[in-house]
Amino acid sequence: MGQPLASSQPESELRFVHLGFGADAVEYLEAWDEQRRVHAARFADEIPDTCLLLEHPPVYTAGRRTTDDERPLDGTPVVDVDRGGKITWHGPGQLVGYPILKLPRPVDVVAHVRRLEEAMIRACADLGLETTRVEGRSGVWVLGDPVDERPALPGLSLDFDPRLNQEDYDPRLMGPEYAPSNAGQRGEDRKLAQIGIRVAKGVTMHGFSLNCNPDNTGFDRIVPCGIRDAGVTSLSNELGRNVPVGEVLPVMEKHLRQVLESANPMPRTESTDTASRTGSVGSVSPTGSADPEPRAV
Repeated sequence: MGQPLASSQPESELRFVHLGFGADAVEYLEAWDEQRRVHAARFADEIPDTCLLLEHPPVYTAGRRTTDDERPLDGTPVVDVDRGGKITWHGPGQLVGYPILKLPRPVDVVAHVRRLEEAMIRACADLGLETTRVEGRSGVWVLGDPVDERPALPGLSLDFDPRLNQEDYDPRLMGPEYAPSNAGQRGEDRKLAQIGIRVAKGVTMHGFSLNCNPDNTGFDRIVPCGIRDAGVTSLSNELGRNVPVGEVLPVMEKHLRQVLESANPMPRTESTDTASRTGSVGSVSPTGSADPEPRAV
């Protein structure tokens, strides 16, 4: 990192940069600095749209909407970041992508989130897993069973299930059977991929993380994405076989290229530049509209 960014590729072609995987996983703060550097170069039209791909060592990152009761109860350090959304975990076995793109104008942040979701949904389909969106919740999901068909936890009847009857329900206080990483055993909806973005000067930062074969118990120390009534999963868990990052990487690149290159940036004008001048960050609300405060994680 820190090398010249010059590229001979046409501006419309998406460039992929592999920052580090496995033993070369990139520390979060180092990758964040690289994002800022690439963002400045993209804004200045020195480079084409660029997607940084990597793994991180274990780390918790918190978007602007994270509340104290969603953070680790044991005081584990958390990196507070300038993206939308809430708290999440990154670590080995998770493919992280930071697409740094000049968005089409007028800037539509919701459309960008939807494009990232679409690329991941297509990649999962290629790998043999059907995934979907959940209304009002960004990211890529595996749907659970209908509520009335979900298995009751040991010693509980559905009428007394705290997941349904406690407004302040916190899975971390209820025992391992309630942990986000065990959502599949409970038949709940489970999140396979997270999205959290920032848009500054019409150029995106941050991006997505797709769980390939991580140790998902890293999510059990937080309230992932602030969602208390669903859990997390991975491609390996859902497909019943080991699905390493290296297998997923070329599939994701293929679909990111197909989806993101279809959105072409337009020339900057005074009338379409208002949102990007303010450095605003958009999100997806339950109604599908852009919120003034970011919600995408």
